[in-house]
Amino acid sequence: MTTMTDKKPYRVKHELKLRQLTVQSKQQLSPSLMQIILTGEDLADFCSVGFDDHVKLFVPDPETGEYVIPSIGPQGIQFPEDKRPIARDYTPRAFDNIAKTLTLEFAIHEAGPATHWALNSQVGDDVAIAGPRGSMVIPDSYQHHILLGDETALPAIARRLAELPASAHALVLAEVNQLDDQIALHSAAQLDIHWLHRNGADIASADLFEQALQRIVLPQQDYYIWIAAELNVARHLRKRLVNDFAVDKACIKAASYWQKGSANSGQTLPDDDEK
Repeated sequence: MTTMTDKKPYRVKHELKLRQLTVQSKQQLSPSLMQIILTGEDLADFCSVGFDDHVKLFVPDPETGEYVIPSIGPQGIQFPEDKRPIARDYTPRAFDNIAKTLTLEFAIHEAGPATHWALNSQVGDDVAIAGPRGSMVIPDSYQHHILLGDETALPAIARRLAELPASAHALVLAEVNQLDDQIALHSAAQLDIHWLHRNGADIASADLFEQALQRIVLPQQDYYIWIAAELNVARHLRKRLVNDFAVDKACIKAASYWQKGSANSGQTLPDDDEK
């Protein structure tokens, strides 16, 4: 029997490690999403128990080619005194401790340093990651899982769906630019997927999500809502769902995976952000 305690999200801490890896393969999943599989002995004890965990990927400076990698000490990550590495957060889409592989997927929508690295990397290239430092585990025992996100959220959405049991129901609102940007999403759960196409419109707008929310019926109980998108879009959707759709604040998580005009701004939005 499942109790409410079983459904309360909880945190798990992990030992922070720096891992030296190598590019094993690259695959273009869609015009806006690239998959890169990394491999290395350092992945033998890699651990990620939250579908929206993130690792720090350290990449070279796209202009100078200089590659600064931190070290891990008693106080955590330590940086050289005069230089800071370039790092971006990415979801562990999949990993295999036996095969020692880690799959990352890159949304190709802005020409940042990680995007530059992903596009130009070659099989055999070396790269370093750190983390996850910890996981926020959202139990899969909810009956209804509602997932909203743009291209940057697709790796986490795909991982969540792959991990859900057959007894669950998943409702997905996924925004991409066009039909060609859709990817295959697989799950043992019952799936209700709504692809929202911008067709060149502003990626940092909540309009398509707003329209979709008006067309669907949200469950009234035994649900959890997860949102990841541009900062202002995620903030707006959380506010709308809590204030206008009577969503329980304890049953929603919203995260900014990027911010228009900013190079790196991943963050989870606090509970009081919808006021």
